[in-house]
Amino acid sequence: MKVTEIVGFKRANLGRMEAQELRAQGMVPGILYGGEEQVSFYAPAYLFRPLIFTSDAYEVKLNIEGKEYTAILQDKQYHPVNDQLIHVDLLEITPEKVITINIPIKLTGTAIGAKQGGKLVQTLITLKVKGPSKDIPNFVNLDVTTLGLGKAIKVKSIELPGLTILDSPANPVASVTIPRALRGAMQAAGAEAKK
Repeated sequence: MKVTEIVGFKRANLGRMEAQELRAQGMVPGILYGGEEQVSFYAPAYLFRPLIFTSDAYEVKLNIEGKEYTAILQDKQYHPVNDQLIHVDLLEITPEKVITINIPIKLTGTAIGAKQGGKLVQTLITLKVKGPSKDIPNFVNLDVTTLGLGKAIKVKSIELPGLTILDSPANPVASVTIPRALRGAMQAAGAEAKK
């Protein structure tokens, strides 16, 4: 997992008015849970951008008034009108702690089917996995070189030692679609071959 650092401050008052005042100052209230204690904190909104605007899996190094925690983003809430981030939930983790997280899938290579006129389509951009945080990779590398026309790679073909994949094994990750013009040419060639 990639790492981002967030420096925050403990919240003294947990009321709604205080939360609104924090947001007006460009801060985001949050809760850190899963460890020995639940910590209510706030931090500048811009520090959360690397977590929010990416498909990458991030580990958060959270520093609250000098005390450091390691966590992952569990949940986030947005304002219904202006899409402003208004609250975050962070889950404290240790290397052995089993967590559930989405990790990005990166396709490598050029599919044979794409060279033959097909179009490579990635239908799944992240993979939901469960396992110890120490075993979670930054991303899943998927080689599509051998993928032919009309063929697909499914979740069941991905192996991640030490992790459980929670997506359905039958879900396609990537496929090579056959464009209509090419399909017509292939059918015509097939019909010609039968004569």
